[in-house]
Amino acid sequence: MPSDSSASLTARYAEVCAYLFGLKATHGLKFGIDRMRSFAAALGNPEAALPLVHVAGTNGKGSVVAMLDSIFRAAGWRVGMYTSPHLVMLGERVQVQRHALRPEEIVAYVDELRPLAERVGGGNAEDCPSFFEFMTAMALLQFGRQRCDIGLVEVGLGGRLDATNIVTPELSIISSIGMDHCEMLGHSLEEIAAEKAGVIKPQVPVVIGRLPAAAEAVVRALAAELAAPVHSVREVFGEGDGRGDWAAYPQTNLEGDYQRWNAATATLAARVLMAQNPRWALTPSCISEGLAQVAWPGRWQRVQVGGRLLILDSSHNPEGAGVLDANLARLVAETGRRPVVIAGVLGAARARPLLETISRHASALHLVVPDQARACSLDELMGLVPPDFRGKVVPDTVAQLFPAAGQCTAGRAEDVLVVTGSIYLIGEVLARLTPPERAPEPRLQDF
Repeated sequence: MPSDSSASLTARYAEVCAYLFGLKATHGLKFGIDRMRSFAAALGNPEAALPLVHVAGTNGKGSVVAMLDSIFRAAGWRVGMYTSPHLVMLGERVQVQRHALRPEEIVAYVDELRPLAERVGGGNAEDCPSFFEFMTAMALLQFGRQRCDIGLVEVGLGGRLDATNIVTPELSIISSIGMDHCEMLGHSLEEIAAEKAGVIKPQVPVVIGRLPAAAEAVVRALAAELAAPVHSVREVFGEGDGRGDWAAYPQTNLEGDYQRWNAATATLAARVLMAQNPRWALTPSCISEGLAQVAWPGRWQRVQVGGRLLILDSSHNPEGAGVLDANLARLVAETGRRPVVIAGVLGAARARPLLETISRHASALHLVVPDQARACSLDELMGLVPPDFRGKVVPDTVAQLFPAAGQCTAGRAEDVLVVTGSIYLIGEVLARLTPPERAPEPRLQDF
């Protein structure tokens, strides 16, 4: 029997989650940083309390944050990281020394922040800080109160108008640029690059990953206007396209060529920070040690389910489809068999290239609908499966596929399994593979 105090916390936490997710459900996405600036000012500007690194990008930004976290901790520093979305529990978004924000901390923060948020909104609910702005405020306060030496902040969406863009960091990073969230960021690489490059601050160095030429030109032009030095992964490590120039690229325990690119981005960032301030002591041994022990679930993550290999991978957009193609080809070569793939995607623009990629490598395809409002329906997914796919296509559900911890009903005993398509789907599956101690949280968790 739970104690009265634990039951009370469970009830309060449920209320707080309902309030936070209600902000998202009622008001949707809110762009612009003026309200976040006012919110931060009411809190005493916690973003100015410690050094920060700000990371934007279409893909790879979360992996780069996780790699830098591991590198800094290998050097002995106390590190805060803010990422989104979460996989299973809300507190995953705000971590110090890789300890997630606890339910009681989230409750206390909302109790503290809500009156201030209402004042910032001037009594108008529509002008109240958003869900993401609440979480950003929690992260910045937690970093300071937990006496972090440095905070690593991932952009939620875009960059220029993202709530995190109130920070003036020690270093800005743009991990990659591709065609995603076009309805909000623009319909060309140049337009999307301009939004992402909005994180660049005057005279603050910026590290760029392997960007398309058109996007890189936009980033470099804005950086030049702001006198922000640009440090390029390509210029330091080479193209990294599998044509013999991998030798200079750092190794990491995370699988896939794209993680080598991310590792190079994190390594270059560490070098730039060292050049700015040698006190960080991010030595080559600390960098290699950190990259060898990165914890970042859902990125070509291998687990065992009922004695079978299950890979969880959050490739979820056109740029990710190219990465998934290479990883699936490597998996087929490694195992000697085509995997059974479970896929669920948000939006047809993402689903089409992913399903085309998957169909080239899968023996069978189980289609599911992630518990998100923007998820493709089964009919949409079925209609996007290439007509020349000869494997079995099964409309399915996460509950049927993963009925209990350690169980998956897809395929045969000898089959390798892959779950891919949406980070939200990965979170649902992880919650079923290793259920959290508390009841599942609401699935509404964009950005």
